[in-house]
Amino acid sequence: MNIQASLDKLFSLHNFGVKLGLENIRNFLNHIGNPQDKLKTIHIAGSNGKGSTSSFIASILQESGFRVGLYTSPHFVKFNERILINGRMISDDYTAEFIDKHSHYIDEHQLTFFEVTTALAFEYFLFQKVDYAIIETGLGGRLDATNVLNPLACVITSISLEHTNILGDTIENIAYEKSEIIKKDAKVFMGSLPESAEALIEKKCEEVKSQLFFLGEYIIEKHNEIILYTEELDFEEWEVPLRGRFQKYNAALAALVVAKTFEIDDPAIITRGLKNVAKNTGLQGRYEFVRKNPHILVDSAHNPSGIKCFLEEFKTEKNNYKETILLFGAMRDKNIEEMMTELKGVFNQIYITEINYERSALFNQLREVVQRINLDVKEISDIKSFIKEFLSGDKRNCLVVTGSMYLLGEVKKILAKL
Repeated sequence: MNIQASLDKLFSLHNFGVKLGLENIRNFLNHIGNPQDKLKTIHIAGSNGKGSTSSFIASILQESGFRVGLYTSPHFVKFNERILINGRMISDDYTAEFIDKHSHYIDEHQLTFFEVTTALAFEYFLFQKVDYAIIETGLGGRLDATNVLNPLACVITSISLEHTNILGDTIENIAYEKSEIIKKDAKVFMGSLPESAEALIEKKCEEVKSQLFFLGEYIIEKHNEIILYTEELDFEEWEVPLRGRFQKYNAALAALVVAKTFEIDDPAIITRGLKNVAKNTGLQGRYEFVRKNPHILVDSAHNPSGIKCFLEEFKTEKNNYKETILLFGAMRDKNIEEMMTELKGVFNQIYITEINYERSALFNQLREVVQRINLDVKEISDIKSFIKEFLSGDKRNCLVVTGSMYLLGEVKKILAKL
């Protein structure tokens, strides 16, 4: 089976949707020899910031001389982006051979796309003898396919209302789902969370006898800067190539994780890890300018709190452009109304679109939202033509693409061919 046939097979598994539960993945991992049990891992969950924090941790470990696996989702342009070792993507050959070898089992047990991809990542990391693997959850935590690990450390970056149809409609319910990645004796690290979520996670740590580290107890904020103080580290030189104050929090959380878990306390190593995160991990889609004159800015904000963080940064520079234009699409299980309410009044023009993905919000759903909040928008069916027209227009304009990482992926694919 060649790589294209293998990927076609893999992507066809989206037809089985999202199956919450660990029986399928446990059985499949047992079938292939339980590679996850032989890996040293850090497991990361969160509503926002988990991709950036995962990448910062991986990059710092890489700069420390370790061989580091990184498993994230979704990908933007190429499937292989999901599974990296020291910034290098999994090979097409390994991917094709894995899917071909286990094709009969996959069909017989109706495994999902994410279950197969997760097992592939675990086996690949073991085969390639990584020192550590940084594993990001896909959805939630408790029933996520990645929740089969006994990690060295668990990280919960943030919690906000998301996937409410699956994870629950309160902060406490979502905090519970994410807290279930916490395992006995693992070190646990927590970013900035609502008080009710903090209390729930603290209780979970007490139950399983895990040591809990609150980021807030290790940082001091003054003059719009963040200083990280630990017994091992005194750090304030945040050379973070990602825009937005919130990225400094993600960087500080990553630095705390490596200091407390691996006793990495050399500021030079941490500085290099943060500074080289894009080169070391391929991190993208975080306040990223993919074109200039005219500007196209893509940001992976996909829930209300992510949109607020993005706008906090964007509003500082929006007056640099003649016109600001928004292209928005989202998954239907997101709080689209709150996201669009935040975006209302910021842009000169707003366009909505459907994303080529089975969970995408469709035009009729988006129309209902914009009508309720009295927002004037236009609909775009042909994203490629829209992008081409924008690029041929006024060079002083800026197009912002946000709402879903899947939409960013579509736009990036289009731009790669223009």
